[in-house]
Amino acid sequence: MKRDLQKAGIDSNLRLWLLVGIAGYLLLPWYGLEDFWTLGWVISFPLFSSDNPSGLFLISQGDSLWILPSLLTFLLSGFAFRLPRANPSYSRLLMITGLSTLILVVTQGLSIGIRGWTTGWLGELFGSLDARQYGMGYGGLIFTVAALMIFCHGLASRPRKGADLFVTGAIGLVTAVVSVFVFFPIFIMLMSAFRTEDGGGSLLLFFQRLVEQKLWQVDCLVGAGPCGVAINSFLLAVSVGVITTVLGLCFALIIVRTGFRFNKILRALSVVPIITPPFVIGLAIILLFGLSGAVTTTVAEWLGLNPTRWVYGFTGVLIAQTLAFTPIAFLVLIGVVESVSPSLEEAAQTLRADRWTSFKTVTLPLIRPGLANAFLLGFIESMADFGNPLVLGGNLDVLSTEIFFAIVGAQYDQSGAAILATILLGFTLLAFYFQRFWLGKKSYVTVTGKGDSGIPIQLPKRVAIPAISIVSLWTVFTFVVYGMILYGSVVELWGVNNTLTFKHYITAFGLDWKDGIIWSGAAWDSFWTTMMISVTAAPFTAAVGLLTAYLLTRQKFHGQNAFEFGTMLSFAIPGTVIGVSYILAFNVPPIEITGTGLILVISFIFRNMPVGVRAGIASMTQIDKSLDESSATLGASTWATLRHVIMPLLKSATVAALVYSFVRAMTAISAVIFLVSAEYDMATSYIIGRVENNDYGLAIAYSTTLIVVMLLAILLLQFLVGRTKIGRRHAELESI
Repeated sequence: MKRDLQKAGIDSNLRLWLLVGIAGYLLLPWYGLEDFWTLGWVISFPLFSSDNPSGLFLISQGDSLWILPSLLTFLLSGFAFRLPRANPSYSRLLMITGLSTLILVVTQGLSIGIRGWTTGWLGELFGSLDARQYGMGYGGLIFTVAALMIFCHGLASRPRKGADLFVTGAIGLVTAVVSVFVFFPIFIMLMSAFRTEDGGGSLLLFFQRLVEQKLWQVDCLVGAGPCGVAINSFLLAVSVGVITTVLGLCFALIIVRTGFRFNKILRALSVVPIITPPFVIGLAIILLFGLSGAVTTTVAEWLGLNPTRWVYGFTGVLIAQTLAFTPIAFLVLIGVVESVSPSLEEAAQTLRADRWTSFKTVTLPLIRPGLANAFLLGFIESMADFGNPLVLGGNLDVLSTEIFFAIVGAQYDQSGAAILATILLGFTLLAFYFQRFWLGKKSYVTVTGKGDSGIPIQLPKRVAIPAISIVSLWTVFTFVVYGMILYGSVVELWGVNNTLTFKHYITAFGLDWKDGIIWSGAAWDSFWTTMMISVTAAPFTAAVGLLTAYLLTRQKFHGQNAFEFGTMLSFAIPGTVIGVSYILAFNVPPIEITGTGLILVISFIFRNMPVGVRAGIASMTQIDKSLDESSATLGASTWATLRHVIMPLLKSATVAALVYSFVRAMTAISAVIFLVSAEYDMATSYIIGRVENNDYGLAIAYSTTLIVVMLLAILLLQFLVGRTKIGRRHAELESI
């Protein structure tokens, strides 16, 4: 009976995707529109429109005939209805027709560009083309997705190796989008690493530049001079990864396992740095610890010393990155700490273990996945960070800034930038496998199908007191930094004329009334554009990230390790390289979206997706697979199990993914510089323009407004999603 139901499901879904694909080909614009957000073409009914022609209209006019073969192979999949579903030919036909359609779409998309054939031999073989090809539109996109789903249906319907329909389709969809929007642009960029000045390629030159001494010298370790760019980046990333993980764990333990009376304030304050443009934190640190900074001059007077530029370099960047990236570790770790089963800790206490022993032998080992993921994210974020080293780096050279100057500098060395990006990828791969080695194959399951009636143990004092001390000092430091930011937004000229004024806010966000509200402020256009892009990207980022985490933790399939690394790839590459690679890859057909709002949404989705993946993996590792099996035993589908069983237990991971994706889209800098256009100007791009014009007051006022808006958005998301609750009893923890 179950097998018959599965076959019926495959049959109905096959019919659905056939209709969707045909509708996309016949009714929707085959090629892309100038504005992704405009749906005016719906009124014109594209089937008979020459402005936004469908695939059928193009063929009927004798135009773009190269899209016809893909329709023919797609329609051939309809013959599967004439075959018995138990016949191997049924699945074989679907796989062949679906894959053939995909190959034809990709081949013709890459073979024909703006000026006709993309390679000379195709022109010699088929002759010249009179018309150019445009980028894929709604019709082409839906038709291609339908072909992909038909191929996945063929895989799922194999008689002996049949898999779950939802799982197969999800793996196929995530693999496809990661390949197109992560691997493809990075591949285009990295191909430049082998390119010579005359346009050719040289493997020998690549390896010669890869092992240059200026990249790998270790003189700083023995006090004999500076270290190489690669060594600087590695040492900085390891330091940031360790410190942010420790701080994030302190925040998570205090909020979850103590009765600290300021928990709510601490929870809100812990994520404030992540919603701040990085260069603003850098400017605040300079005002505090720079050569003429308030703290530097005060301490120098007390001790009778001359002020120095000590903050510029490794120390300053370390402070700024620690302040900026600790919230990432906290967002990952709080969900893991909340998911630790209280019953296991109560069992340890029943065996006469004290709080410290229970914490050391039960709690800490169970949160190892969270620690590993928090360190990995801190390491990668430090490697890819561009804003803080640019502002505070001084003579410290790191990979991200060197890549930036190689691309936008006078030399415009794409090959050199690609080689540096390759080194950065190597470090990321090293950290990734170190994490896997440290976790090993141990089980970290704490959430099972049984009700948990335990009460979380109080944090032992030998842990609570140092943790609260560290967090309190860090909190005071954070208040001082943000006090400087707030003060800078309400003074006439920061550091010169300290007269209080609100003119910067009025200039940026002024309102007038004339037959309605007039958004007269200079910053409103970029603000609303940023909100629209960020709100659009956040749910897609969280959905793709958590779905990927589910596939990695709950399913086994070929190439799983490569698949997991691929999801982290865009996170490891500096935003500068992401921006340039997206321009190179998506400025021409088959995906021609440069200058549109869509390219910003896509870049944010795949740039920020890894946080959702790592948070989801850390939380799902603690959820026993018996919950999935029990749901399946009761007749629930995989989709129903994911939606009703797994997702309610992933509220913390969901909040982490939504919060991070939203605020990073609001504050992204490096990739945005290359992807914004006159129509789609983002907030950070506008702020950087004000900084370049020495209008610091307006830039900081805008940044302060963004901080307030994003903090309100975070509180709203936490309220809407809620918290993970696995215990049935609650106890008041001792106040500290």
